[in-house]
Amino acid sequence: MHRIIRNIRVMDPGDGFDAVTDLAIADGRIVARGPLPADFQAEEVLDGTGLIACPGFVETSFQGHTPGHGRDGDLASELRAAVAGGVTQVLLRPDTLPVADTPAVLQEQRAVAGHLALARVHLAGALTTQLQGVALTEMAGLMESGAIVFSQAKKPVASAALLRLALSYAADLGRPVLLHGEEPELAAHGVMHEGRLSIRLGLIGRPVAAEQIGVQRDIAIAALSGCPIHFPHLSTAAAVAEVAAARQRGEPVSCGVSIHHLLLTEQDVGFFNLHAKILPPLRTAADRDALRHALAAGAITAISSDHCPWGVDREGMTFIQAPFGIAAVEWLLPLALRLVEEGVVNLMTILRLLSIGPAQALGLTPPSLAVGATADLCIFDPESRFMVEPTQGWSRGRNLPYGQWELRGQVRFTLVAGRVIFRS
Repeated sequence: MHRIIRNIRVMDPGDGFDAVTDLAIADGRIVARGPLPADFQAEEVLDGTGLIACPGFVETSFQGHTPGHGRDGDLASELRAAVAGGVTQVLLRPDTLPVADTPAVLQEQRAVAGHLALARVHLAGALTTQLQGVALTEMAGLMESGAIVFSQAKKPVASAALLRLALSYAADLGRPVLLHGEEPELAAHGVMHEGRLSIRLGLIGRPVAAEQIGVQRDIAIAALSGCPIHFPHLSTAAAVAEVAAARQRGEPVSCGVSIHHLLLTEQDVGFFNLHAKILPPLRTAADRDALRHALAAGAITAISSDHCPWGVDREGMTFIQAPFGIAAVEWLLPLALRLVEEGVVNLMTILRLLSIGPAQALGLTPPSLAVGATADLCIFDPESRFMVEPTQGWSRGRNLPYGQWELRGQVRFTLVAGRVIFRS
């Protein structure tokens, strides 16, 4: 389909382009950015006045619960939430039910995603069987079935020898590995940040040192194989500093952070707020502020929604019983725009952290709005303000700590390969 978007502010962090102009799309690609060909005929013309067009966002940590039992959502519900948030590419976490550690599971995920035809779905093969860190998966078979990366989801590999072997195989296969950097014995069964609040609430805490030591160890092991690794959800200044030091040494290491660790702190756990239970846990205000400084300095290259929905039947659980996770992919952009409002980074940087940075971490072609690029884009109204109502979102998950937050920046259209897959 041929489509024209007129009078829209185009912001492309790939080449720094920022101007109010026209976009022409044909056969799934951008064919003009600026003056349109005289003979270009469009079947649809969209008015972009007052709106911004940017590359579609890439989500590096997406729990779609497919395969799964369905009560916490599935790919159908969660991908609809993703595209409503301007996300055009997602990487499925391998901690599904059953775990994505066999070709059969990946083939099922690929078939379901193809049938839905919403966002582009990328597959992560489990690094170890059942994510237990005891034995390696058939990594070559998973890659042949569509895995673009290998991942441990939210579980570390305790055995240094096994991790070294896994990273060596991944390097031979030319695939990056996503790691959950944490020293498991120090982390133990902690359910929130270890500090005064955890003591006051009587909850087992996870210390900052567990993440720092885990990241430090994983970086050292990765250096033995040269395998690219990415930590998609760091939470502490100490761990980010380890990644920054490795990058300065020229090692292929990168890290991301969830939007929640940039906006919230351990205080949001409040009086056992289940919706603020996430792994890694929310940290202190000092760590949150340090993550913001690292974001501005370029040490953190990606922002994630770390989307993990849980159904309403989890509401009756205690804080210790409840699973980790926040369902916020639909509100990723307006939440990230809070960082622009507060002067942490500028808008172009935020758009880079939501699109190009995540794509590079996964070894994907960075999305672009240049002529010839695939037309995956998000179109949003930067001034539109709204109140977050968790029960009105597309996700089946209601585990969201932002209820009644006033945000700005509503997504109006999401396009994948030139096709409008979301229209508000």
